[in-house]
Amino acid sequence: MPTIRTIETMLVQLPTRREHKWTGLTESIGRYLLVRMTDSEGRVGWGEAPALKDWGGEFGRYFGESTAIAKLVIEKYLAPSLIGVELGNFAEMHARMDAVVRGYPYAKAAVEFAAYDVTGRWLNLPVHMLLGGKARSSIPVTHSIGLIPIAEAEKEVAQVAAEGIKTIKIKIGVDAKRDIDMVRTVRAAVGEDVELCVDANEGYRTPGEAIATVRAMERYRLKYVEQPVMGIERIAEVARAIDPPVMADESAWNAHDAIQISERRAAQIVSIYTTKPGGLYKAMEVAAVCRAAGIICNVNGSVETGVGNLANIHLAAAAPAATLSCVVPVSTPAEWQKGQVGGIYYLDDLIVAPMKLVDGAIEVPIAPGMGIDVDLGKVDKYQVRD
Repeated sequence: MPTIRTIETMLVQLPTRREHKWTGLTESIGRYLLVRMTDSEGRVGWGEAPALKDWGGEFGRYFGESTAIAKLVIEKYLAPSLIGVELGNFAEMHARMDAVVRGYPYAKAAVEFAAYDVTGRWLNLPVHMLLGGKARSSIPVTHSIGLIPIAEAEKEVAQVAAEGIKTIKIKIGVDAKRDIDMVRTVRAAVGEDVELCVDANEGYRTPGEAIATVRAMERYRLKYVEQPVMGIERIAEVARAIDPPVMADESAWNAHDAIQISERRAAQIVSIYTTKPGGLYKAMEVAAVCRAAGIICNVNGSVETGVGNLANIHLAAAAPAATLSCVVPVSTPAEWQKGQVGGIYYLDDLIVAPMKLVDGAIEVPIAPGMGIDVDLGKVDKYQVRD
């Protein structure tokens, strides 16, 4: 039985196509930590920690990791505890990681992704099969509009819709008038056939402010309203007062959070991450709770490079509850970029081939492991050495 032999980390920075920010974010996306795991027979698997210091849960319930913190946690605690663990024994892996250090789900997820990748390569199976199978063969993509000028957004969404993306997410939560104007402009630019959703990232100060703002947007037909305010009990107040369903994101990190959301009837939708719960193994627990509670889900993330985004795609493929389109990049190396913008947040990527986008959906890779190899030349090119 092959075992884990080495775990290494490296910092990378991908160039962005345009600035992409949301309420509360003060640093650039794409400066993330990679993990390379080698097994006792020489196979290699890759993972990623898209850790952002400004990202965390409600009221300090969970707190932001940075790439520097994730690197320290992996090298000092996680890696030494996992050397010698059998490939495929994810229960043992998580037990060891949780015993050696509490918290730090992004660091744990990055290591676990690499373990899933190398295990799939050993067993000659794609990662979604290790998660229980393939509930769907393609993953519809939601394109995210960050906090950019309205005129720039108007131009971008028109092109995104023309490229076949069927759902667009608009970042809001800064100023009510600006937010309403943005939604109005985007709806006019894309027409009635594209679905729109909004995400405040807890930006509204009170439930009352959120309710008044969303009510002014409802005429533009919103698919859902994501995390309008901070706090499970406060999003529940918003949910009771507006017509579109509320999605929990910052309020929904792990399976216990999903139970609380269900008990309080706080949201009809939960945004599942591969990273917030600490990896794919625990993300499937979140999905299972949601399915049992009748809560529908999407898969969301932190605009990962192709390395981490492959984990998103396999989770979305395997989790029956993930019925909504997913806010994930269409990871595409520079050689395959021909001016398209739908799902494109970076000018280049770290995988050897692009994800295949057909009719607004990513086809789930079926090759062993994560399904697309890492481009070692690109990793070397974008590695940050400081």
